[in-house]
Amino acid sequence: MKKKAPSFEQLFIFRHLLKWTILTIPVAAVVGSLVALFLWLLDLATALQWHHQWLLYLLPLAGIIIHFLYQLWGKNAEAGNNLIMDEIHEPGGGVPARMTPLVMITTLITHTFGGSAGREGTAVQMGGSMASLLGKWFRLSKEDTRIILMAGIAAGFGAVFGTPLTGAIFALEVLAIGRIQYNALIPCLMAAVFADIFCSAWGIKHTHYHINTFVTGPNPFTLLQVDFLLLAKIILAGIAFGLSGHLFARLSHYIKEQGNRYITKNKWLLPVIGGCLIIILTLLLNTRDYLGLGVLPSHPGGASITTAFQPAGVSSWSWLWKLLFTAITVGTGFKGGEVTPLFFIGATLGNTLAVMTGAPVDLLAGLGFIAVFAAATNTPLACTLMGVELFGTDYVLYYAIACFTAYYFSGHSGIYPSQRIAISKPGERIDPESY
Repeated sequence: MKKKAPSFEQLFIFRHLLKWTILTIPVAAVVGSLVALFLWLLDLATALQWHHQWLLYLLPLAGIIIHFLYQLWGKNAEAGNNLIMDEIHEPGGGVPARMTPLVMITTLITHTFGGSAGREGTAVQMGGSMASLLGKWFRLSKEDTRIILMAGIAAGFGAVFGTPLTGAIFALEVLAIGRIQYNALIPCLMAAVFADIFCSAWGIKHTHYHINTFVTGPNPFTLLQVDFLLLAKIILAGIAFGLSGHLFARLSHYIKEQGNRYITKNKWLLPVIGGCLIIILTLLLNTRDYLGLGVLPSHPGGASITTAFQPAGVSSWSWLWKLLFTAITVGTGFKGGEVTPLFFIGATLGNTLAVMTGAPVDLLAGLGFIAVFAAATNTPLACTLMGVELFGTDYVLYYAIACFTAYYFSGHSGIYPSQRIAISKPGERIDPESY
């Protein structure tokens, strides 16, 4: 029997890990600290909006300011998350460092004046722009630049929600439908974990959600520790979550496309119209529940993500109103992101479906929280893990069923136009783009 030559594979693996540890810790430190600053300022902006409600009437003016800030200094930075994804697909001019202050300032403006937007877009863009800057300083190759950009996405996402494992998988999964980039697995995980550590070190606390035990006794439909009646309700809910994610993505893109189609010269009119629509809807509904992030209620009895986990916490149509408010806000040029509003849409829709079907309210609210996000971003694995990180492991089977079902029923649309199709979903055949 011939002796094999000694393998040095483990040595190369060690060098790879050492290299990316040295590269990702600075990225994580910078991004985690910037996210901490952003979240602190965002709390101040939200409190300011709550205590000075007249600021909502200046939302059209805020939209004009945002527009001209990007016109003067933004250039390609206005593409936001899609620019980062395009640079990962095909490295070119890089992601400008000015994206970080621009997106932070404009997101704070959006929330101060009552726009319905999120925060993940800001965190991801800060992560991508800072990773790109450090990549230039380190003079990385094109392949390493792709990896450090993915690590920047992971760092921003993991830190802003306090979900590092989700952040790592999200960065790997979001680039192309049906494919995960394993060559960036360790860098993304390290970046997300360390960014969350640095963010928490600044004293930032994240909202805690709970799904309480719902098993109340023997059930004739229970077999092998699986309640098949409840399972059927979750599958039906997963379909609804997928359709709502699809609706949000299509509506927000439609508003943006139609706005650019009919307003060809004075583009600043688009956020003015969007701001006016938000004001009109707020007055017609006589509630401010659908402004801002929506994580906590602005007043006792108000609709929010946290109150959606309670049986009578929201109205039957809260999910649809938040969907409309957010699609108008992001579709007309305001900044911030869509993910936290997607959490709101999912949690409130889950609440409504639970009341209709007799399912546990907190369970379906939690499933909607992650599944609508999975549908709109085409990231079912990351969202299943988010359920584990946010709600615990007791219902992981239900997390997976809800997220996977929503993913299939959302079709090939999503909130990120630069997301490619590596493997098409069942149904319509779409030729995958080279990746």
